[in-house]
Amino acid sequence: MDPEGAVRLALDLLDRGWSVADVLVDVVAVAQREIGRRWLAGRWSVVQEHAATHVSEQVVAAVGRRTGRPTGPGHVVMACVEGEWHALAARIVAEVVRAGGWRVTFLGASVPPRHLVSYLHQTGPDAVLLSCVQSTRLVRAARMVAACRAVDVPVVAGGPGFGADGRWATAVGATAWGASARDAVELLDRHDHRVPAGAPAPPDDEHVAVLRRRREMVQGLTRALVPAGADAEPVAHAAAQVLDALAAALLVGDPELLAGFVRWQRQALGNRGALLDPLLAGCATALADHPRALSYLRLTRSD
Repeated sequence: MDPEGAVRLALDLLDRGWSVADVLVDVVAVAQREIGRRWLAGRWSVVQEHAATHVSEQVVAAVGRRTGRPTGPGHVVMACVEGEWHALAARIVAEVVRAGGWRVTFLGASVPPRHLVSYLHQTGPDAVLLSCVQSTRLVRAARMVAACRAVDVPVVAGGPGFGADGRWATAVGATAWGASARDAVELLDRHDHRVPAGAPAPPDDEHVAVLRRRREMVQGLTRALVPAGADAEPVAHAAAQVLDALAAALLVGDPELLAGFVRWQRQALGNRGALLDPLLAGCATALADHPRALSYLRLTRSD
């Protein structure tokens, strides 16, 4: 890894006339996707992925220092969903939006809704840019959107957690969704971040029932699947993620969210992916009295 060389390259591109968006979206973000693919394919270890991501973070910081500070009236807040610790993509969006002339306050990873609302009361921004990388965090994203709407601040959603085409962004109440940092600037400049008339409601409260029983079900599944004396943590973690994905799918009314998450987990876990089948079966048994949850689990197991 050559952080100094990467920073020199990025600044040289700026000197040659590349925009901040060109460097951060077309170079850094593309590099990060490749880093993720190498980790997922098992070609890179977690340590290698972290080291490469650190280089990207240094490049983003250097580009940000080169950018002039906007002085215009437009002000937005950039935040990651509570529990979401992948903040680099959000940082890239923040820097591109700032280069587009907006004042940006970057709140970083895992922002609690109550702290966000307090900050919104103090500062009165034009909009919140909300990043979500993992679809399992959509229930928390919905809470953050609701908190923003309660103080009349619209939310522009971004990140793969809202679906590849943003299909789940409006389902959790966001005003708009952008596929990239450039989209975020365009949406803000067009004033397409206005608050809609009303947030959609889930078809029922089954996602609430799943969340209320989450701890109990994780403990039950772990006892059933882990032999005595074996390490229970991987199974408990996997069970919690499956239940979070199920709750999110029920919230937005789309079984594909759960199915897509399970497909991704099978790929990421390799041989350990066999654990998912008994987890799904155990969830179906425990949630037999919840027809939509049961239907989603059966569809996923068939898939």
